[in-house]
Amino acid sequence: MCGIAGLFSFGAAAPPDKGELARMIGALHHRGPDGSATFVDGPVGLAHARLSIIDLATGWQPIANEDESLQVVFNGEIFNFVELRAGLERRGHRFRTHSDTEVIVHLYEERGDDFVDELNGQFAIALWDRRRRRLVLARDRTGIRPLFYAHDRGRLAFASEVKALFTLPGVTRRLDAAGLAGTFSYWAPLAPGSIFEGVSSLPPGHRMVVDDAGARTECYWDWTFPEQPSAVPSEDECAEELRALLIDAVRLQLRADVPVGAYLSGGLDSSIITTIIRNHTDTPLRTFSLTFENPEFDESAHQDELVRHLGTDHSRRLCRAADIGAAFPRAIWHAEAALVRTAPTPMMLLARSVREAGYKVVLTGEGADEVFAGYDLFKEAKVRRFMARAPQSRWRGRILERLYPYLQHSPAAGRAFTQRFFSEGLDEIAQPWFAHVPRMTTARRALQFLRPEWHDKAMAWDARAALRATLPEAIARWPALGRDQYVEAHTLMSGYLLSSQGDRMAMAASIEARFPFLDHRVIEFANRLPPQYKLRGLAEKHILKKSMAAELPPAITRRSKQPYRAPDSASFFVDGKPLDYVAELLSPKAIDDAGVFDAASVGRLMEKCRSGRAVGFGDNIAFVGVLSTMLLHRQFIAPAGGPRAIGP
Repeated sequence: MCGIAGLFSFGAAAPPDKGELARMIGALHHRGPDGSATFVDGPVGLAHARLSIIDLATGWQPIANEDESLQVVFNGEIFNFVELRAGLERRGHRFRTHSDTEVIVHLYEERGDDFVDELNGQFAIALWDRRRRRLVLARDRTGIRPLFYAHDRGRLAFASEVKALFTLPGVTRRLDAAGLAGTFSYWAPLAPGSIFEGVSSLPPGHRMVVDDAGARTECYWDWTFPEQPSAVPSEDECAEELRALLIDAVRLQLRADVPVGAYLSGGLDSSIITTIIRNHTDTPLRTFSLTFENPEFDESAHQDELVRHLGTDHSRRLCRAADIGAAFPRAIWHAEAALVRTAPTPMMLLARSVREAGYKVVLTGEGADEVFAGYDLFKEAKVRRFMARAPQSRWRGRILERLYPYLQHSPAAGRAFTQRFFSEGLDEIAQPWFAHVPRMTTARRALQFLRPEWHDKAMAWDARAALRATLPEAIARWPALGRDQYVEAHTLMSGYLLSSQGDRMAMAASIEARFPFLDHRVIEFANRLPPQYKLRGLAEKHILKKSMAAELPPAITRRSKQPYRAPDSASFFVDGKPLDYVAELLSPKAIDDAGVFDAASVGRLMEKCRSGRAVGFGDNIAFVGVLSTMLLHRQFIAPAGGPRAIGP
């Protein structure tokens, strides 16, 4: 795991120099604290900050091919590099290192831009082809590793994080109204947009070719689902094939020259990963988990059950509401995003504990819910489609009582509210975003706290039209569950879970998180399955549970999905008094100075949260969204001397 940055100068623009590359990569020191390097060749400059995981002695980047006509820097891991290297050597390629990085240049020699098709990994790559005078940028299939770009005085600048771009004087620092509206609709801006004006994100599964003719972006991989039902093996056969795929995915992702640990939440997904490590590999099982003082969020009893079952060497990180409030500014600094939930912050604290234990790599169960239909959102959509057949029926609404057993304030608790909530968007039942309408509606309540000029700009951004522009034409012919999964994977998962809650929080502590459930072979296999193999009635992840049932405690497979959550607005008040930085940032003067939100509206929201009356998702999303946006403005937009962190 590393950080990368670089520049490509068009025409008569100033060529890169090592000083500005050093400043760019210096901003990413947390991503690669083990060393850095820069490289300049004519119009191209590359920079790399290294976190040493594979080939500790000789894996320094940039890495070249035999005649040094190709140079590459990359952030991430190529998990199948052993197999790729063996094939390349048989075909005459000579290697100078034992690094996974070196396979990239040799694959490019053979396959050109299609080299990415061979890679099983999580990566952001920058490859300079001196002979053809072209730069190739590529991002992994699901968007695990970030890659941003912007224009700087006739040059294309790119980096793993935006703060590196902001070291360049030609890259302006302004919040983007569409990015903010996207965050308050889908929890993150829609790719290729970002929260910053003029800064773009290379979408997952895309590559960009840059030369003197300009920059061209194309998709090389995407989620897809069968348009017509087809014959598939039996459930038992599919479960066994899935089990073999998962074991191989975990085996590949354990490759490292440093110790590898695993997150253990107490849920099905992390339990599967840790069970595979214990039962099917020789890797010592070292696990880490979060616990909470509030029992509504705490899963320690389930974690303890699996720890006893596997006999793992286990560490816990107790997270209090006060810990979240204190660390939230630092989380925003690393996320470089407005957040609508505090959940990333405990993940950052957990990553710090992992690093303090001497680990640089952890495997996590993230991605299983998107791939195997584990979220409440998929069940909600199924219920809403069922209710749409008879929207006035009272008995059909009784099915809602089976949802949200883990919530203290369940949406299914009040019958009138429940009927209204689950009837929302029924006129859009044929649209790809149908499943996401309730979440979108709840999040967009935060827009009402914007100042009139910002509100007008945000409302001018059509959330549905913007999403439609990113969707494949074939999506209308997919099963309903496939449509729901596609949108979830391209909004919440890639934009929020893998970014703000995933890569950024792990890299804040110089930790590499790996995601076996997002091995593209697993995704492609799962997408071919009939919907009922994944969502059986209202039982989520049916085939996944079946695949590993023989190796897991029955209580784990029987347990209903409890999504990871953390205290939100309550984290920022102690005995009814806001934390000092919260009081300052949300004061009328600070709100007016930033010019984004309406001070009076924010004041009323703050009073509601201070008094403990903000118990619903809408109020909590709005409060966290406002506070995080103000932190983002303070850290990246306001300071004349450049971006700066606030908090511990």
